[in-house]
Amino acid sequence: MGPAGSFGSMSDASPPRPVGPYSPVVRAGEWLIVSGQLGLRDGSLVEGGVEAQLSQAIANLAALLADEGAGLASVVKTTVFLTDIADYAAMNSVYSAAFGEHRPARSAVAVAALPLGGAVEIEAWARVG
Repeated sequence: MGPAGSFGSMSDASPPRPVGPYSPVVRAGEWLIVSGQLGLRDGSLVEGGVEAQLSQAIANLAALLADEGAGLASVVKTTVFLTDIADYAAMNSVYSAAFGEHRPARSAVAVAALPLGGAVEIEAWARVG
């Protein structure tokens, strides 16, 4: 896993389609607000539990940011949603590998369920310009 902004295996793929009636990313002035990303690849959740799903979700996040001319290094705030707070340490491991030395502000919360049966979801705010 590389430095912030170069994470993921989706460099030649486009981000997944939204799973509901919302925009995956919105630009508001110098801000990019990225809707929650699941660990989707080719329309399905990746296998391998929370670590694989978060790796893919961050790759999806990075792809959306790249489409707007930004990267993970532009992220200033994330929120991570976990269906099992016992996955917190595993989430931290994947998250730290993805963001490298870059440390955006972050909240991590446990939720009862996520769309499509996901184990983890991540949303982000990035500043560009």
